Amino acid sequence: MQRAYTLARGFPAHPNPKVGAVIVSTEGQVIGEGAHAGPGERHAEVVAMDHAGDSRGATLYVSLEPCIHHGRTPPCVDRIVAEGLARVVVGALDPDRRASGSGVARMRAAGVEVDVLEDIGARQVDPAYFHHRETGLPLVTLKYAMTLDGSVAASDGSSRWVTSEAAREDGHRLRSEHDVVVIGAGTLAVDDPSLDVRLPGYEGRQPVPVIVAGRTELAADARIWERDPIVVTSRPIETPSGTVMVVEGGADDRPDPVSTARALADAGHLAVLLEGGPGLAGAWWRSGLIGRGVVYIGGRIGGGTGLSPMAGEFESIETAEGVTIVDTRVLGPDLRVDFEIGR
Repeated sequence: MQRAYTLARGFPAHPNPKVGAVIVSTEGQVIGEGAHAGPGERHAEVVAMDHAGDSRGATLYVSLEPCIHHGRTPPCVDRIVAEGLARVVVGALDPDRRASGSGVARMRAAGVEVDVLEDIGARQVDPAYFHHRETGLPLVTLKYAMTLDGSVAASDGSSRWVTSEAAREDGHRLRSEHDVVVIGAGTLAVDDPSLDVRLPGYEGRQPVPVIVAGRTELAADARIWERDPIVVTSRPIETPSGTVMVVEGGADDRPDPVSTARALADAGHLAVLLEGGPGLAGAWWRSGLIGRGVVYIGGRIGGGTGLSPMAGEFESIETAEGVTIVDTRVLGPDLRVDFEIGR
């Protein structure tokens, strides 16, 4: 099953789930394996069965419950039964309530032995898919870099560079794990980012850049227009390139955070990386959208008052929300801290 999980992580399948599959013969040998590459592509189970050639009597290990519905491809369950597989081990049931358990039931009815692990590892393969099927919203990861004394930028707005090259390179790997990277109009004006993945030898899919438009004018000569971004706004606007997504307005007629997140999910973007700045981060935090966070703490001290990672008032220590720190690692002179929120 661990091999199936590894295979699943290798492809950006959203809005479909990431799924990996391994077929083991009656002699205990791996005879087929595969992963789902994305919408319209063969599902992992089918890739593995095609690879195996003859799967009769074998055991299929698959990270997520096989599907029973007709979409762009036929149901996997029908192929599993037709191939004569004797046993199927499922990492987790499909979290989609419309389908959960149906694939397992059909296989068992056809005489296939089925074991369901409900393994936490299956969820960790694609937490964004599980989160979306359970909430209707994308899984939002907040990312920011700050000095050791808590500033993402100096009082004059300068922030290059708070962290080292090692931490910034890790930030590019983080981008590669997400469907979209979201910033506000203020960050666009100050940093003029391209929001792409720039790593030596990287040939994978680039995340889609997203600009949440507010009161700040969007510069027509910004580098982001070369990448056809999504621009989220509360009213129709003209942009040099990309797609304009109009959503409900919130405070000051800025795009409502929940409406923005839901619109991104409806467009198939389930894994969202929120890179700020402080105004956007604060608004999305207070809206309850943040599910995870990655904080890069630079080995530097500003020694005074700079910009906080989130704009807004911190009224009382009693209002501070607890998080679970799930990982820490040293990156050169800096520290990466990963946290999750159990709202």
